Order: sequence, then C-alpha cells, then structure tokens
Amino acid sequence: MSDLSTFLEEWTTAEQDGDAKALDELLTDDFRAIGPYGFILPKPAWLARFGPDGLHYDAFSLDEVDVRTYDGAAVVTARQNTAGTHQGNPIPEATRVTLTTVERDGGWRLAGAHMSFIAGTAGAPPLPQRPG
Repeated sequence: MSDLSTFLEEWTTAEQDGDAKALDELLTDDFRAIGPYGFILPKPAWLARFGPDGLHYDAFSLDEVDVRTYDGAAVVTARQNTAGTHQGNPIPEATRVTLTTVERDGGWRLAGAHMSFIAGTAGAPPLPQRPG
C-alpha cells in the first residue's frame, strides 16, 4: 500500500467485494462517513453495512478522480459509480465522493468519506421545484 492510487484500488476492490476485514485495515480507527442524506456512519457501522440483508455491490468504481496532496494527507474527489442493492432496494448508480486519506504506519488509510447525489442520475432524488 505504498502509493495513493494503489490504496484507492485496494479500497474500491474491498468495497465491491463487501470485504469488511480488508476495509477494517484500510480505514482509520476514527473513520467517519457522511452519506448522501446526511447520516453519519462511524467505522463499526460502515463495516457492518454488508451481509445477506445489507449492502451488496455488483459494481463499484471511481471515475473523474482528482487528488490534492498535503503533508501526510490527501483529499480525493471523484465520481463513485455503483450497481447493487441495499436491503433488496437498488442503490444510486452514481454519487460524488470526497475521500480524506492520511498516511499511517507506512501506508495510506481512509479517515473520512462524504457522498452527495448527482442530480439526474438513476437513483438520485429529483431536484426540488423552484417556487414561482
């Protein structure tokens, strides 16, 4: 896990596979995710998303990746492309994601993720109507 692009590949593979054990190693202990509806998931809840009645990905990838690096940290913005279900319901096909990564113990770890719906993509809520 020496460079950030390798780390991102490992993270997307672990997400797609629902590999909670691998994700446990890739996330910081104080990891927090903010979902597209504003809910917050600490690391234990993030790892518990998978299972027979939970989240299942058929596909998971990052596109339009932009990386900004700082001393010991990097902020990654991307389009997250997914196919799958959560509790039997289809999940949105795309979200914008901001990933906060930090260097720890000789490698990169994910400290935070923030997701937003992309208007007009399948599964995103409709845009609100403007008054008037």
